Amino acid sequence: MLAQIINSLNSVIRNWFLIIVLLGVGIFYTFYTKGVQFRKFGKAFKTTFGGAFNKDNDGISSFQALAVAIAAQVGTGNVAGTATAIVVGGPGAVFWMWITAILGMSTIFAEACLAQKYREVSEDGYVGGPAYYMKNGIENKKLGMRLAKIFSFLIIIALGFFGNMTQSNSIATSVHEAFNSIPLIVIGIVVAIVAAFVFVGGIKRIANFAQLVVPVMALIYIVFSIIILFKFGSNLGESIKRIFIAAFTPQAAAGGALGYGIKKALTLGVARGMFSNEAGMGSTPHAHATAETKNPLEQGYTAIVGVCISTMVVCTATALVILSTGADQFGLDGALVTQKAFEMGFGSLGKTFLALSLTFFAFTTIVGWYYYGEINVKFLFGNKGLTPYRIIVLFFIIWGSTREIELVWNMSDLFNSLMVIPNVIALVLLHKDIRNMQVEYEE
Repeated sequence: MLAQIINSLNSVIRNWFLIIVLLGVGIFYTFYTKGVQFRKFGKAFKTTFGGAFNKDNDGISSFQALAVAIAAQVGTGNVAGTATAIVVGGPGAVFWMWITAILGMSTIFAEACLAQKYREVSEDGYVGGPAYYMKNGIENKKLGMRLAKIFSFLIIIALGFFGNMTQSNSIATSVHEAFNSIPLIVIGIVVAIVAAFVFVGGIKRIANFAQLVVPVMALIYIVFSIIILFKFGSNLGESIKRIFIAAFTPQAAAGGALGYGIKKALTLGVARGMFSNEAGMGSTPHAHATAETKNPLEQGYTAIVGVCISTMVVCTATALVILSTGADQFGLDGALVTQKAFEMGFGSLGKTFLALSLTFFAFTTIVGWYYYGEINVKFLFGNKGLTPYRIIVLFFIIWGSTREIELVWNMSDLFNSLMVIPNVIALVLLHKDIRNMQVEYEE
C-alpha cells in the first residue's frame, strides 16, 4: 500500500511538476544571468582551482566548501541512479540528465550567491542555506519564515532520513554482491558507526574529510572508467548515438511491445539529473554558505564547477561504461548494473573496485546530507535537536541497508521533489538580488 501511494504521488509530482519547475527555473536563470554558465565557465574553474584554496581566520576555503558540496552530490545518484535511469528510461535519459545539468548550473549559481549573501555567523563560523535566504531575504517576513520552516522540515526528511537510506542501501547491496559472506545488516551497522564518528566533528571535520577523499575518489573512478571505454572502444560511438536517438525516439522492445518512451526518458533523466547534481533542490547552498570568499559571485562560480564534475563528468562516465559494455541488458537494477559493467571490464577486480568506489561515494554523500539536515535541525529546534536527529539518521542508515531498492528510491524522489517547491519560490522572489550582485561584481 505504501509503495502504491508513493508511486501515485511521484507520477504527478516527480514526473510532471518537477520537470516543469526545474527546467523552467533553469531556463529562466540561464537567460536572466545572460548565460552565466557559458560566459563564466573558464572563470569558474580558475576561481575554484586557482586561488580558492586560500582561507582566512582558519575558516572554510572555497575549495573545501565545494568538496563538501561534491561529497553530497557525487553519490548513488551518479552510480546507481544513472544505471536506474538507463534501465528504466533507456539511453535517452542520459541526454536529459545533461540538459538538466546545463540548465541547473545557472540555478545552482543563484543558490550559492544567495546563500553567501544571507548567511549568518554561528559558533562554528558561517551558516546558511535556503532557510536563511528565505528568512533574511524575502521582503514579506511572514511568508519568508513560513517557507523556511517548510523547507527545513522537508530537507531533514528528504536527505537526512530517506536520502541516506538510498546511500546505505547502495553500499550494502554492492558490498554484499562483491563479498557474499557479509550480511546486509552488518554492513549497515559498520557504515553507521563510521558515520557517527565523522558527524560529531562538525563542519570542519566534515570539510577536511571531504577535501581529502573526494578528489582522489572521483579521479580514480574516472580513470578506471576511461580504461573500460578504451577496452570497449568499438562500442563507444554507437553508445553516444543511442543516447541522442533514444532521447527523442520511442524504442521497440523484444516481441514488438513498446519499449523506452520519450516521456520515461525525460522524467527519469530529470529526476536522476537532479539527484546527481542537486541543482534547484536547495541542498548545496548549505555548503557554499560556509566558504570564506571576497564576493558571493565567486562561490556561485565555484558551484557551477560542482554540477559539471558531478553530472557532466562522473554521470557521463558511468553512463558510457554501462552502454559500451552492454551491462544494462542483464536484467539488473541500481548499483548492480554499474557493478556488472566494471566486472566486464576488469573481471572480479572490477566488481570489488565498484563496491569500494560506491562505498566511498555513498559514504561521503551520507556525511554531506547529514550536515545539511543538521543545519536545518538547528534552525528549527536549536542545539537540543541534534542528539535525537543523529540517532534517527543512524537508524535510517542501518534500516536502509536492508530495504527493497525501488521503494527506497521512490520515497527519496518524492521528498526531494517536495523540498524543491519552497526553494524555487524563494529563487523566483529573490531574482533581483542575483542581477544586482552580478552588475556590481562584473562592472
